[in-house]
Amino acid sequence: MTVPAGLERLSAAAVGRAIADGADPVAVTELFLERIAATTQPVFLTVAAERARAEAEASRRRRREGRPLGPLDGVPVAWKDLFDVAGTPTTAGSALFRDAPPATRDAPAVANAAAAGLVTLGKVNLTEFAYSGLGLNPHFGTPVNPHDPETPRAPGGSSSGSGVAVAMGLAPAAIGTDTGGSVRIPAAFNGVVGFRTSGGRIPKEGVFPLSPTLDTVGPLARSVEDCALLDAALRGVAPQVPEPADLRRLTIVVTDTVVTDDLEDAVGASFERALERFARAGVRIERRALPMFEQMVRLTAEHGTLAAAEAYWVHRDRVEGPEAARIDRRVVARILGGRAMSAHDLVTIQQQRIALGHALAAALDGALLAMPTVPHVAPEVAPLEADDALFHRINLRTLRNTMLGNFFDMPSLALPSGIDARGLPTSIQISAPSGDDVLLLAAGLSLERCVFG
Repeated sequence: MTVPAGLERLSAAAVGRAIADGADPVAVTELFLERIAATTQPVFLTVAAERARAEAEASRRRRREGRPLGPLDGVPVAWKDLFDVAGTPTTAGSALFRDAPPATRDAPAVANAAAAGLVTLGKVNLTEFAYSGLGLNPHFGTPVNPHDPETPRAPGGSSSGSGVAVAMGLAPAAIGTDTGGSVRIPAAFNGVVGFRTSGGRIPKEGVFPLSPTLDTVGPLARSVEDCALLDAALRGVAPQVPEPADLRRLTIVVTDTVVTDDLEDAVGASFERALERFARAGVRIERRALPMFEQMVRLTAEHGTLAAAEAYWVHRDRVEGPEAARIDRRVVARILGGRAMSAHDLVTIQQQRIALGHALAAALDGALLAMPTVPHVAPEVAPLEADDALFHRINLRTLRNTMLGNFFDMPSLALPSGIDARGLPTSIQISAPSGDDVLLLAAGLSLERCVFG
């Protein structure tokens, strides 16, 4: 067997199983390299064809010798262009780094993935400096959401290329980063699965920072099983997929505090249908107010955000100097939002983050939390490009629900929940208390079957 028909639409785990059953890892890699070469979309900023072929050849040898490295040995993967990949520049989606010297070594997460046998296809597009939930990039072009063949729509950001690469079948999986929703939003807009991991779970060394406190690393893929396997690979631990949770022992809290404001009808309908399926499968659904969400919104309005403060710290010299003229004006505006924040603002946010986090943990008492991942489907690109005020308004609305996960450091899964009348994906987000990533993955394995069943 060379490559099964339709392999480009399989999950990463299924591609791994196909390879284990005899599919040639070299032929698998060539299939994806051919698909990448054939697209006119600015998804990949760097194609690492030579590395990919060498890693695929090594996987083929291991398979023939009966010593595969694990279930993802030979499976191709793409990396958001924030990760250092030896021999390629790390652009961070910015014209400032278009001609940066190649990285001399892999980031630890990349090295861990290679040690698990994953094949690096290259680096994919993103919002400049990873600072937007919409995914537009004026320097390298915006990869268009593939779910509307007539009207260009936002891919979601900041891991725009990661979401589009998986949705278009250019890679079975892609690795992104998430500071305020940058894994989950492109997953939602593109109809794939995204996993925001707890802070510090996956190493961030060798990853271009935005907000060191909030930045996390996570996969975008086609299934929760993929996310579990990729999570283990990125951490450098033995491959593991938890036992699916018994849904009769799960409690999911649903709130209308903040997270259901201004929902598009299709998003709200898909969300309620998913909850109904969960309930029919035995999940206990509890609806209650969570006032700490409103408190977080007020905190942000009064004091700013931790992301803005740290982004200004990271990029101060760039946005305050002549290089600012070469940076996306919308990104500059968001970064400069951190300049006006005082030490009092920053410490207030840090202290309230701890206090509100304790309050949320007590309110959930071990239960999971569900909400729409994004309150709307992928918006059209043209109006966003034409009107900066509209861009910023829609961007904040896009980020509203996912930002909660970062503020409270909750591991979160974005799961496809349906489509609207135009065929645009909707998504449901399931979150667990900080550090309970395995619990979340186990629940996600079972809940995913409810949604897709």
